[in-house]
Amino acid sequence: MTLQEGQRVMLAADLRLAGTVVTAGASGEDAVAGSLSLASGTGGTVERVDAPREREQSHGVREYIRLKALMDDFGHQMPPASRRQLEEQVASLEPEWTAHREHGPRVTVRVRLDNGFVLDDALADLFAPA
Repeated sequence: MTLQEGQRVMLAADLRLAGTVVTAGASGEDAVAGSLSLASGTGGTVERVDAPREREQSHGVREYIRLKALMDDFGHQMPPASRRQLEEQVASLEPEWTAHREHGPRVTVRVRLDNGFVLDDALADLFAPA
């Protein structure tokens, strides 16, 4: 689902936010630990949609990219046993690569909830159209 600025949305799941709480503009010296729970169905308005960002790559994904490039560029020059070993390594990493590609880029949003809270840098998947 693609969210747009000004669109009315609601939380699609219960959220529990926990961590350090600091007043806006504070130096961090008056930080306290806290938690906040928000119920699914809480309404709000999208204030900003951030451009899709590529997901962070795991070691296995980076290794798949490296080995696949090596095989594509130099595989035809390799001895058969080395090429077979490289193909096996690439094949073993392929499920992780496929899972990474299926998730696609992450879209984040800033949503001002009706109760006054603002969720910034939240995954767009947390929200449904209202």
